[in-house]
Order: sequence, then structure tokens, then C-alpha cells
Amino acid sequence: MMSALMNTRALLLAIFILMAGSGFLSTLIAIRLEAAGVTAVTIGLVATSYFAGLTIGSIRVTRLLSEIGHIRSFAVFVSLYSATSLTYAIFENAAVWMVLRFVDGFVMAGVFICLESWLNRQATPVNRSSILAAYMVALYSGQAAGQYLLNLSHMSPDLPFMVSAILLSIALLPVLLTRMEQPTLEKVAPFSVRKLYAASPLGIIGTLSTGAMLGGFYALGAVYIQRLGLGVSEVALFTSSVIAGGVALQYPLGMLSDRFDRRSIIVACLFLIAAICAGFVMLDLTMGGLVVMAALFGGFSFALYPMCIAHSNDHLDEDQRVGASSGLVLTYSVGAMIGPILASSGMAAMGPAGLFIVIGVQALAGGLFGLWRMAWAPPVPAEEQQTFQSLPRTTPMAAVLEAQDD
Repeated sequence: MMSALMNTRALLLAIFILMAGSGFLSTLIAIRLEAAGVTAVTIGLVATSYFAGLTIGSIRVTRLLSEIGHIRSFAVFVSLYSATSLTYAIFENAAVWMVLRFVDGFVMAGVFICLESWLNRQATPVNRSSILAAYMVALYSGQAAGQYLLNLSHMSPDLPFMVSAILLSIALLPVLLTRMEQPTLEKVAPFSVRKLYAASPLGIIGTLSTGAMLGGFYALGAVYIQRLGLGVSEVALFTSSVIAGGVALQYPLGMLSDRFDRRSIIVACLFLIAAICAGFVMLDLTMGGLVVMAALFGGFSFALYPMCIAHSNDHLDEDQRVGASSGLVLTYSVGAMIGPILASSGMAAMGPAGLFIVIGVQALAGGLFGLWRMAWAPPVPAEEQQTFQSLPRTTPMAAVLEAQDD
């Protein structure tokens, strides 16, 4: 295990620095737009633009990687991201920022595909799980740590954007200086939506719901906290708590889903998310209560995506799983594009509580759909269920990294 991690340390360091420098930008942009008096719907559209870029990029950037190689492609993507980070400080305009967020999503898809395909080359049947786990730790710990860079806004409004550009530029160094051989990019052809639904209705509906819920939260969670009258430091604590909770509960919930009918764990998580959202709406929470609820929300919502992947795999042959998993990544991305629009409309109509009313309704609808599937179709026998594997919600290349070699 240690030798595998040492061989990939440059890539793991790069993703940690990248996420520290970019993972807080969606929160920061929402804060700045809210402070400028921009409507919740417009903030939602800016967030949707990022997920649209991520979706299109995950489909289109592979050609560039094939033509100029991983190192030069990575340099192009990260340099563009660094440039857009500085551009936010020059033009404080929602329309301009919408274009910049699309570019951010597109180049971030390229970054993920570069790193995940590279990690896949280093993976073997023996060390694959260790490499994937280390990648998840680097990705989410970088994203959580980066939230606290929001506090730099107290020193200068533009300082967080500048620090973001610095970190993104530094993230180039481990990759540009690596001696690892560049991989050959594997082509991943996703299933059609019709095939995905036919194979696992709950898998695709659960994934779509998860994308919509988390897309809405990432877009407007900071706005929710600010409209409660709290400050930037509380926003950082709130958003990092969601990420920390998501990391902490993924494996325990995944292990439960291996032992029981996986659908029951997915449905339970959806209903628990709905209950947590009701708590956000109905309870008068202190900051401590908000942090606890945020951690629980992150824990149950982050676990849903990999459980939906595992549930879909339970109904597929070995040679179909990579295509299905990559198709579910794209399904998640579509949900993440829709989520900010729905959540922002809810906030516009119902105030800050509208965010969690909309997310709660989505979770409740997904849970009811799961109950219907449990009543309609028999469970997969426990001995035939595939082992749960935590998986990032990034690009279809993550499905290749997850796949087990024969």
C-alpha cells in the first residue's frame, strides 16, 4: 500500500492543492453575489453554469488529452483555472461570472480526467482500493480545508481570489516535475439513460436526486447561512462540516448496504435527509446545531451516490459496469445542473428555508420511489451484491479507476 501511495504522491498532492484552491470558489461566489444584491435565482444560474461546464468537459476534453498528452493538457487546464480566478476580482458581474463558471467546470473536468486516468495506470488489483481511498481523502480534505480561505475576505474582498490563483499555480508543480509515464487514455462509453433505467431504476433516480440535492446545496448553502444573519466564518464552518460528515459516514453506510438489501439503506438515507431538511426548516438552531445538522446532511447525502453505483452494479454483468458507472456520473451532473435552479426558485418564493424545503421534497420523492421499487421488485440476494466502494462524483474516468481488474 505504501509503495503505491509513494508512486502516486505527486498526483495526490496536486489534487489536494487544487481542491484547496478551487473547492471554496462556489461558496465565495455565492457570498459575493449575495452581498451585491443579486437574486437567488441568478446565483443558482451561475452555479448551474459550472455543472454544465463540468458535464460537457467530461465528454469533450478527452480528445485534447489524446493529442497533446496529460502533462501539457493538465498545464492548460490549471492555467486557465488560475486565470479565471483572477478575472473574478476584475469583473464583478453575474453574467461575466456565469461564463467564467462554465469555463471553470469545463477545465475542472479536464483536471479530473487527467489525474484519474493517471491514477488508474498506477492501480493494480492489489492496490486499487488503497489508491482510490487516498484520492478521496486528498480530494475531500483539500475541499474542506479550502473553505477556511473564505475568512481572508475580512482582509481584502479580492484576496481569496488571489490566493486561489496562487494555489492553482502551485498545484502545477508536482505534475510538471513528475517522472511518471503518461498513460494511454481509456475510452469510456456510458450507457444510455434508457438502458440505465431498465437495469436499475432506483440507481438512476437516486443518482439524479443526489445530484439535484447536492447541486442545490453547493450553490446556495452559503446564501442560506448569510440570510440567517451569520457571517463568512460561520459559512466556512458550515460548508466544511457537510464535507467532513460526508467523508465520515460513507464507509459505515456502505458496509451496511453490503449486509442488507441495499435499497433499504438508500431509501433510509433519503428519508433521513428529508427529516434533516425538516429540522433546518422547523427548528430554531444555534450555530452548534447547524454544524451537527450539516454534518448529518453531508453524511447521508454523500453516501447516496456510491451506493447507487453499487446498486446498479448488482444488476449488471462485469463488462457492463464501467459504462453504467460513467453513465451515472453524467446523470449526477445533469441533476446537479437542475438542482441550483430548483433550489434558488424555492428560496425566491419561500425565503432561506426554501433551500431545504426543495431539497427535502427531492429526498422524500426519491425515498417514495425507492419504496415503490422495493414493493415491485425482489431484492438482490446478499451473496450476489457487489462490494460497496466509495467513489468521487467527478467524471466518468472515476468509473475506470473503480473497476476491478480480472
